[in-house]
Amino acid sequence: MKIALSTLAGAALALGLTAGSAMAKDQGIVVYNAQHESLAKEWAAGFTKETGIKVTLRNGGDSDFSNQIVAEGAASPADVFLTENSPAMALVEAAGLFAPVDADTLAQVPQEYQPSTGKWVGVAARSTVFAYNKAKLKEDQLPKSLLDLADPSWKGRWAASPSGPDFQAIVSALLELKGEAATADWLKAMKENFTAYKGNSTVMKAVNAGEIDGGVIYHYYYFGDQAKTGENSRNVALHYFKNQDPGAFVSISGGGVLASSKHPKEAQAFLKWVTGKGGQDVLKTGTSYEYAVGKDAQSNPKLVPLADLQAPKVDPARLNSKKVIELMTQAGLL
Repeated sequence: MKIALSTLAGAALALGLTAGSAMAKDQGIVVYNAQHESLAKEWAAGFTKETGIKVTLRNGGDSDFSNQIVAEGAASPADVFLTENSPAMALVEAAGLFAPVDADTLAQVPQEYQPSTGKWVGVAARSTVFAYNKAKLKEDQLPKSLLDLADPSWKGRWAASPSGPDFQAIVSALLELKGEAATADWLKAMKENFTAYKGNSTVMKAVNAGEIDGGVIYHYYYFGDQAKTGENSRNVALHYFKNQDPGAFVSISGGGVLASSKHPKEAQAFLKWVTGKGGQDVLKTGTSYEYAVGKDAQSNPKLVPLADLQAPKVDPARLNSKKVIELMTQAGLL
């Protein structure tokens, strides 16, 4: 691994030298970043320190940036796009705006954490969980499946943040796994049963305060709060659905190089660094509490191992954000 890293560093430094004053005069590579700002800053700083190539981060949201890239087309100033969830990547890919990811980079990530097309690659991951109030629910009272939350017995007892890309990614997985009719029925029942909050952290706070029995969120909100004061999660526990259930969906955070990139070699080098040891070690030791997805990469030891989540197999290239928004709108959730 040390040999591979030194080779990458040397190659990237050579790129910086051959690019010469052109790279020095502009802003280096431009990354449209929809990932956590703190995580992206660590990635950018680590890459620049090792290669000398500057990275300019422009921060925003998954859906905002994906739609902006599609609108900009070949005129986009972005070299790289990073997301929290993969439906945004699939939208840009469907518009034909990604260059193929270098084979060496794809080889660093297991196939289950990248799309079948090779047009982008997984850089991190997050697990769907049911966060519940320990005083309100015992283990034998927890839903065995995400689909159980459609049952009338759950009316007024669970929460989610339907307007955010996190929850919409979960619905995208449900659509891919169970089909349009089953998803539409579940969303209709969700409208009857759930309470809407804005943001996963707000859902967790409501669960912690006893306002609601439980909520569907991503795992890292809990671990991030626990690592600080724990004041918004002290009464909360996490339930992992497992058993290849739609509620065990693992959402892939993606990275891709724009076909219109003015610095394609440097952009590809950045993606290779993020998915390699340097970038994946940031996930192990940093404060994002997202999963590392690189081959042989280790996640934060506080997390349930990825292999133990028993996540369903979903090709992230097939997640359809447009159809999900349409179905959620029809159900009155958006």
